Amino acid sequence: MVKHDSRQQGAWRAPLGAALVTLAAMAIVACGGSGSSSASRTATAASIGKGEGKLNVIAWEGYTDPKWVKPFEQQTGCQVNAKYAGSSDEMVTLMRQGGGSQYDLVSASGDASLRLIRGGDVQAVNVNLIPDWVNFIPQLKSPPHNTVGGKHYGVSLQWGPNSLLYDTSKVTPAPTSWSVIYDPRYRGRITVPDNPIQIADAALYLSKHQPSLGISDPYELTASQLDAAKQLLKQQRPLIKKYWALASDEIDLFRNGDAVVGAAWPYQTNTLQADKAPVKDMIPSEGATGWADTWMLSAHAQHPNCAYQWMRWVSTPKVQAQQALSFGETPANTTACPFMDQIEKGSCARYHANAPASYFDSIRFWKTPTTDCGNGRNDCVDYGAWQQAWTEVKG
Repeated sequence: MVKHDSRQQGAWRAPLGAALVTLAAMAIVACGGSGSSSASRTATAASIGKGEGKLNVIAWEGYTDPKWVKPFEQQTGCQVNAKYAGSSDEMVTLMRQGGGSQYDLVSASGDASLRLIRGGDVQAVNVNLIPDWVNFIPQLKSPPHNTVGGKHYGVSLQWGPNSLLYDTSKVTPAPTSWSVIYDPRYRGRITVPDNPIQIADAALYLSKHQPSLGISDPYELTASQLDAAKQLLKQQRPLIKKYWALASDEIDLFRNGDAVVGAAWPYQTNTLQADKAPVKDMIPSEGATGWADTWMLSAHAQHPNCAYQWMRWVSTPKVQAQQALSFGETPANTTACPFMDQIEKGSCARYHANAPASYFDSIRFWKTPTTDCGNGRNDCVDYGAWQQAWTEVKG
């Protein structure tokens, strides 16, 4: 997932520094810097103290755009250093390197967040220190992918669908189904993400076209259902030009004419259309998977105060609106709509930021596959089996 944009926080009624002074009066910071004990590092913060001057994050490409990073740095003195990751697997690996103290925050999607929580890689956060949390859509205040046992292991950010991207000059008629990415007519010109969670897209497609498989949830697959998805992806393998890791990889493929159709994020569409490339995206008839991202705080964060300041900053309505329009996703903050429409008239409705809960519930959001099938049985396969299947698909 991925994402950019930022400006001064006009939505705030007081400068960030003044807000921090108010918070400082509440209590002493419970989670300190590198000199803190292990216990204090994993305790939930009671207030936000003075920034440590640095913030190291793992992010989807586009989530740390200079347009909103620079104003943040100017107001807080926290210099942001970003490492872009191409997949959730890479994010988990990076968060565990260096004893987990190398990075402070990660913009984890639902297929990584529970792994990070269960692995003890992230710590609970105090959402009371994030004023705009109260304005989040209900589904993203305490979602199961970042809230466990009543504890919040992060702050929701943005959400959106995985879409079908195509070159309007090469793919005719305009596609209406995911079947186009399995179509031999486009052999050598198809691209999809290099990510085991891509298996869910194949499973979603099969749930509509082979109902006899009995797939009801694309993330809860029995061994036989996983095998069916794997076989479909193996058939697709010779048609693939490249499995993309970073969003910029897919953008380059379309710019150079090496790919004409693929699975994408709206970010790629927006970037290519800004460059006048003849592309469009859409949600096919089978529906779509999607992401709901969370900024999660490392259990061993060296710069927790800057991390909290960042989570506050990116939760405010104006930055939420800017990032949403830059990346082509939907903000968690319901008060971002007026700012979206100020930037691009009609964009709030276009990105479903004011849609009813039923729209959010229609997207099959990424989640970590486990043996729990959600039906009282444990006959599904876990994420390890998905990783092995993806390795087999790629050959």
